[in-house]
Amino acid sequence: MAVPKRRVSKTRAAKRRTHYTVTLPVPVKDSDGTWKMPHRINKTTGAYKN
Repeated sequence: MAVPKRRVSKTRAAKRRTHYTVTLPVPVKDSDGTWKMPHRINKTTGAYKN
């Protein structure tokens, strides 16, 4: 079993965690001009792709 030889400092752990970010999905303009979230059905036309 992999066990660290020494304790990881708070600073080192925080540096590693700086890359954990949450990105919000950006709405896209559909072919009929309405805005929708990506990978979702268009509520006005009911179409998924084109």
